[in-house]
Amino acid sequence: MNGMTGKDWSLLIVLSAFWGCSFLFIGIAVKDLPPLCIVALRVGLAALVLLGITRLLHVTLPQDRPVWGNFLIMGMLNNVIPFSLIVWAQTSITSGLASILNATTPLMTILVAHHLTTDEKVTSRKAFGILTGFIGVALVMGPQAFQGENSNVLASLAVLGAALSYAFASLFGRRFKAIGVSPVISATGQVLASTVLLVPITLMIDQPWTLPMPGWQTWIAIAGLAVFSTALAYILFFRLLASAGATNLMLVTLLVPVSALLLGWLILDEALEATHFAGMAVIAAGLLTLDGRVMRLIKRPQTAVPLK
Repeated sequence: MNGMTGKDWSLLIVLSAFWGCSFLFIGIAVKDLPPLCIVALRVGLAALVLLGITRLLHVTLPQDRPVWGNFLIMGMLNNVIPFSLIVWAQTSITSGLASILNATTPLMTILVAHHLTTDEKVTSRKAFGILTGFIGVALVMGPQAFQGENSNVLASLAVLGAALSYAFASLFGRRFKAIGVSPVISATGQVLASTVLLVPITLMIDQPWTLPMPGWQTWIAIAGLAVFSTALAYILFFRLLASAGATNLMLVTLLVPVSALLLGWLILDEALEATHFAGMAVIAAGLLTLDGRVMRLIKRPQTAVPLK
């Protein structure tokens, strides 16, 4: 595992705040707009912001078809599928619960990497971390999740499906550094590809011109979702992926639920339940086990102090 510098940790904290805010923004927007419309506006406006950034930086987009094919796949895995699932889920569950379930992304990534790579096999430490993390998920969902038909169960499963899609995206995204694509171009390319996929589908299904005009709060939420939680967040995402590596980058989902829960409580007046805190604590224990830093500190031999 690559070490992380102080700058990397600072960027990770900023990224967690950007993505933590996304659950708050979605919680506001779903009151006025259907899920596909929210996702299409999110990636479409983010694409415009990123194109403006590339123009300011005098950076040109690649012309190679294989690179754009990679952008298309990355856009599906990292944007279209997970964004749609999470926005739909938040029509039934709170932003805080959605963010905690999304924190299973590193656990999903470990499982996917075990089957699809040769250098990321599951060890006993990883297996313990995975088991601990999923116990945390069970605590968050609560016993009612397993009793009869419950729309909240489907919504929770949708967020877990989004986490699985992010897991595939984190592995697929490693190739952009290898082919020499910069973080800004990687972010712009995948968001543009997502926009091309989503806009026609949204126009056909949601027919946004028939919807009532949303209030100003919704437009502010959409703007925040596009600028901070998508455009700027993905620049940081690919920057950290290149400098700190995928394994370290996954730690961001450990920090996201904290900011999302606090924002949901402060602004949306969402209840903070004991099971949310307990589940988040157990998920955190699983992620810390996967990271291995704490165990290395505990096992570090102590220097003997001579008696005088």
